[in-house]
Amino acid sequence: MGAAGAGIEGIAGERGQLINVAYRLLGSLAESEDAVQEAYARWYALPRSRRDEIVSPGAWLTTVTGRICLDVLGSARVRRERYVGAWLPDPLPGPGGRGQGSDPADLADQIVLDESVTMAFLVVLETMTPAERVSFVLHDVFRYPFAEIAGVLGRTPAACKQLAASARRRVPDAPAPVPADVRSDAVRRVKEAWQNKDIAALVDLLDPDAVMTADGGGLVGAALRPIEGGTRIAPYMVAIADRAPGLELLERTVNGAPGLVAVRDGAVVTVASFDVAEGRVARIWVVRNPEKLQPWAALREAGEEARDLP
Repeated sequence: MGAAGAGIEGIAGERGQLINVAYRLLGSLAESEDAVQEAYARWYALPRSRRDEIVSPGAWLTTVTGRICLDVLGSARVRRERYVGAWLPDPLPGPGGRGQGSDPADLADQIVLDESVTMAFLVVLETMTPAERVSFVLHDVFRYPFAEIAGVLGRTPAACKQLAASARRRVPDAPAPVPADVRSDAVRRVKEAWQNKDIAALVDLLDPDAVMTADGGGLVGAALRPIEGGTRIAPYMVAIADRAPGLELLERTVNGAPGLVAVRDGAVVTVASFDVAEGRVARIWVVRNPEKLQPWAALREAGEEARDLP
């Protein structure tokens, strides 16, 4: 079916898929939205006769979105070198945790939550070159054939296959799956120990080699370098609690996995993601940059537990 047969509704219906692709490539909701908007702008800038010749508008839009993301990834490396502290992907709210009526929340609501959007996976993607990331995400996550990816990268299918293989080597061997209830229980116990300012309990819940990475973007206070070791992370977390009276901790889904959200005076100020291995927390990613928390702005507490830090 050509573009004429697809119609305006069919073209608009591709937006969700494009946002899903762009977020996994860029890790930023705002940049993903811009990339998809630019792809649509290029589509509508085509002469009508050219649009009618395109057999698959969705494939065309995906190719253009991929090329735009590739350019953004190239420039992002330079921008992130100037970023204050660690840069982390935008955290995504889960069902029931999104705001109501705000554009960032609506955008987040279109993203399918699965293993390819966990913070652990997105952080690994950051270690890849732009071309590796595009080839790997499009092939391994979205199952696009290398012949189509070649059109995005401007390389041969064989070269794209090599890029995906190189990217795949950067992905750690998948550990044994951790049951959802085990992950939820570990996060819940961290929450309780944090609220009680129980350093000993936190140390016991954290892997001895645990690492905490925080992203404040230079806009709010956050550790500029990763904190390594459970015995260092635990007192740091308690010190945060001491400096933030009236903070509420909420259990929420973050990037498809159990996480914690800190609310103060009705505003979300921190979103934390966790990686759990063998019942203990191995990694903590803390996003405090307010520009990355907009999809959480209208967080609702209905039916979910919230407790004040003492």
